[in-house]
Amino acid sequence: MTTTMESLIGLVNRIQRACTVLGDYGGGDNTLSSLWEALPSVAVVGGQSSGKSSVLESIVGRDFLPRGSGIVTRRPLVLQLHKTDDGSQEYAEFLHLPRRKFTDFSLVRKEIQDETDRMTGKTKQISPVPIHLSIYSPNVVNLTLIDLPGLTKVAVEGQPESIVEDIESMVRSYVEKPNSIILAISPANQDIATSDAIKLSREVDPSGDRTFGVLTKLDLMDKGTNALDVLEGRSYRLQHPWVGIVNRSQADINKNVDMIVARRKEREYFATSPDYGHLSSKMGSEYLAKLLSKQLESVIRARIPSITSLINKSIDELESEMDHLGRPIAVDAGAQLYTILELCRAFERIFKEHLDGGRAGGDRIYGVFDNQLPAALRKLPFDRHLSLQNVKKVVSEADGYQPHLIAPEQGYRRLIEGALNYFRGPSEASVDAVHFVLKELVRKSLGETQELKRFPTLQAEIAAAANGALERFREDGRKTVVRLVDMESSYLTVDFFRRLPQEVEKGGNPAASTTDRYAEGHFRRIGSNVSSYVGMVSETLKNTIPKAVVYCQVREAKQSLLNNFYIQIGKKEGKQLLQLLDEDPALMERRQQCAKRLELYKAARDEIDSVSWAR
Repeated sequence: MTTTMESLIGLVNRIQRACTVLGDYGGGDNTLSSLWEALPSVAVVGGQSSGKSSVLESIVGRDFLPRGSGIVTRRPLVLQLHKTDDGSQEYAEFLHLPRRKFTDFSLVRKEIQDETDRMTGKTKQISPVPIHLSIYSPNVVNLTLIDLPGLTKVAVEGQPESIVEDIESMVRSYVEKPNSIILAISPANQDIATSDAIKLSREVDPSGDRTFGVLTKLDLMDKGTNALDVLEGRSYRLQHPWVGIVNRSQADINKNVDMIVARRKEREYFATSPDYGHLSSKMGSEYLAKLLSKQLESVIRARIPSITSLINKSIDELESEMDHLGRPIAVDAGAQLYTILELCRAFERIFKEHLDGGRAGGDRIYGVFDNQLPAALRKLPFDRHLSLQNVKKVVSEADGYQPHLIAPEQGYRRLIEGALNYFRGPSEASVDAVHFVLKELVRKSLGETQELKRFPTLQAEIAAAANGALERFREDGRKTVVRLVDMESSYLTVDFFRRLPQEVEKGGNPAASTTDRYAEGHFRRIGSNVSSYVGMVSETLKNTIPKAVVYCQVREAKQSLLNNFYIQIGKKEGKQLLQLLDEDPALMERRQQCAKRLELYKAARDEIDSVSWAR
């Protein structure tokens, strides 16, 4: 095998393992899934007791798979072989135990069994969730093999009736992928026409381009018979040559015969066999491993352009996402302060855009002045306050024991003051309504400031500071609008009332106004006069209250929303600043995932570019 081939397959192996690790952390990344789908692997398919485990162990050169009768492989085993330098120690790693190296392969077998039981229980049930195992050894070739549960025809005790269909469905999900190389295992001591593996491979790969046929148990055939018709392609022709395998006998397994010794015996069997001697150079597990490796190289070469395109696209997307998520925080206190101020300015910019119309929401403040305030003023109970009965009562009480001589001035004042007090409610309600709009705009602006999503602590501090400032602005606004109402009560517009006697006298009978001074008409005129004055004040307040609210609340929110926060930030030390920049753990994890993926893709691209495409 050339160095180029080793580089190619080793590269794909590393990418596959990295995809598996990152996919596990990331919870189903679509790009990683696409990259995994684009990379080829070898799916090992066969009926139960067809010799699948023995073939895999022969390729690896180690005893590491569980054995027994019936269904032994109950979960897919994704086996990645990594060729290491000669003389280096062999070891295995499981994805679910990432920091533990297994040098005792009997413990590997036990862990496969235990991990299977953890998912399925100690039953004969199956699970589609794969076990990922990597083996590093100088005695292997770079390969990714997927050992699948053996196909079966009937359910045995302890298995659901659907087990036959469940296993076939699981196996199909692997072998139907166009990048999958099918390693179809069939025992030589059974008629090839009954082979479960060949039947399935013919359905999913009718041309046979992806199928490699493996014939096991050649040494167990009846005396006087051989499998030459199959091995030479006369019984069932494939695009690739059949490979015969001689597994270890049960006696060898019981005696723990070393796999290296077993490989030598296998070579001797074919070399000395009168039936298969002429095929000995193309038989055996070692030849099978090299054949698969060569096929993988061919498939990889064909898929390199599409893989490179996918990787480049993924790099662009990830770099864009990294920019969106933001880079790691600087350790320098000055840089941290600068970062905080920039984040605050970004929030304030969005908040001002809401108020000024660049973003939706600020128009609701105008709605308070144009709709809510006038509606509230119209609903004030002036009809009840200026009813004939109440006017009589107020005017009479204002005169005391001495009836008024000319005009009931004190009665007028008390009626007006009582009416003007009603304006407090709508005035303060306008302040509160604008306050709630501003609070909502703060909340929306915080949510729309993408840079702040990284820092929930700072986001909460800004929210608290902004809402605290709005409370102060509301109090100033409330005091101001109440003053406006009090000012109207404190000094009445004299010219309005100076015109009243003249308007009465226009009737042409001044004496009449004196004679009915205590009649109902007199009190009705008083009520009407007060109502007119209150209406004039209402029109005034309808214009001045919005001015006061905007000045005290909206204007201040635009100009000094975070002023106090800036003062407090300037007093903080480096450690306190860093606490404010404590990122959202979910975003930190997402950035780490992106960084890992970016590192993977860039390394893969560099390795692909560096491979010498010797033809």
